[in-house]
Amino acid sequence: MILVPVISVLVALALDLSFGDPKNKYHPTAWVGALVGRLAPMARSSDPGLERAGGMALVALIALLVGVPMYFAGSTLGNALGWTGGTAGIIAIAASILAMGLLLKTTIAIRGMERHAEKIMGAISRGDLEMARASLSMIVKRSTKDLDRSHVISATLESVSENIVDGITGPMFYFAFFGLSGAFVYRVVNTADSMVGYRTDLFRNLGWFAANCDKVLNYVPSRLTSLVMVLACLAVGSDWKASARIMRRDGPKTESPNAGYPMATMAGALGVRFEKINHYVLGDGGAEFTDAHFRTAISVMKVTALLFAGLFTIPVILLMSYLGWWLLA
Repeated sequence: MILVPVISVLVALALDLSFGDPKNKYHPTAWVGALVGRLAPMARSSDPGLERAGGMALVALIALLVGVPMYFAGSTLGNALGWTGGTAGIIAIAASILAMGLLLKTTIAIRGMERHAEKIMGAISRGDLEMARASLSMIVKRSTKDLDRSHVISATLESVSENIVDGITGPMFYFAFFGLSGAFVYRVVNTADSMVGYRTDLFRNLGWFAANCDKVLNYVPSRLTSLVMVLACLAVGSDWKASARIMRRDGPKTESPNAGYPMATMAGALGVRFEKINHYVLGDGGAEFTDAHFRTAISVMKVTALLFAGLFTIPVILLMSYLGWWLLA
């Protein structure tokens, strides 16, 4: 019943915005991270080719372990508990919507990112730069130990921008086409990339497959999300024209083929400059940040999530269902 996934998208967003993430011991994404950490040493090899193969097997195995149960869960919730009439039918549909919404919610991180970013900004406001650096190191790959105040805030806002894709629209994009299994497999790849997808001697071969899978999976979502972000900037009263201009100009400047687009869009909207030392500079504005910049970035993130659901995810589910192509239709 197509009503179930459509309303589940809204339920997932409402749950995340209201309650945020559960503790790690209850969070499927945290379980995936623990599984990557446990299996990664087994994939290592002194032979670069074998280690790349091990990295491929690592991602494929975890994707299967997560994706297959989620496929059957989504299929059961989407089909087996369809309308049967009467009170029992209403309860069955409501239960299906809530269960699918809860599962989809675990792939989304709006409130969680807001809370973590607030910790960093709170430490900054107290003058505790060391605490801000330590908190930032939990959400970025770069070294934070020598970053000054401006670069800490810049990295925080860049992370908020990237999270719009990785933690919100990416899962919703793949849910629109492949249901729960699509959203969860996307997060498996994303999590593996965040843990082993580094170009260091330690991870260059082991994380090669995860990093490249992440690039492929995010290619369309990152660009589509940036366009929706421009609309969100218009909705919240930010400079949407600058966001579009900076997105087109600076989006391709980052080493990642995808991350630069949402970051450049945000930099343009806020009228600031995002800088990763010796890597990139995005935007035309200054490097001085205020709490207003942070609050606007959070608003853009939240509005983008809602617009993406309404303008893309739900319409695609309806279209795919109408055509008879949706995975659970």
